[in-house]
Amino acid sequence: MTEERQFIPLNIAVLTVSDTRTEATDTSGKTLQDRLTSAGHRAAEKCIVADDIYAIRAVVSRWIADSRVQAVITTGGTGVTGRDGTPEAVEVLLDKRIDVFGEIFRALSYEEINTSTIQSRALAGVANGTFIFCVPGSSGACRTAWDKLILHQLDYRTRPCNLVELLPRLTET
Repeated sequence: MTEERQFIPLNIAVLTVSDTRTEATDTSGKTLQDRLTSAGHRAAEKCIVADDIYAIRAVVSRWIADSRVQAVITTGGTGVTGRDGTPEAVEVLLDKRIDVFGEIFRALSYEEINTSTIQSRALAGVANGTFIFCVPGSSGACRTAWDKLILHQLDYRTRPCNLVELLPRLTET
């Protein structure tokens, strides 16, 4: 017997980390927002902050403190240059890391951009009952992360398991 499951829309916030992008030029943030709403989720909020660890951390902290936000996706700042600090900004907020997200993202990315994927420090985890995904700043990376990983794990209908069914248990003690 197969149990039919109904889609559960989540409130997902999108943060673009960039020193140069504006709302008009933010193709990566727009890609993520378009994809999540097309999938049936709700855009909780979208904003752009500079490549500054404390600015990134402040926005993500506000979102994880908001019980209405179930997931956060950041784009940008995951490289290895001096200004790339998204992993450092977010990692200290995490209660648990989802290490395999970065590993699978890089494996998928390798198929598209070959060895250039070693520059990605994509990561994911859980903070205060909120899923956080940090992906590179290119639109292609956002498409790969959403289409091949995040979309499926944020869909309650995905079998054998998905992250949505864990939401009620994330803050258990």
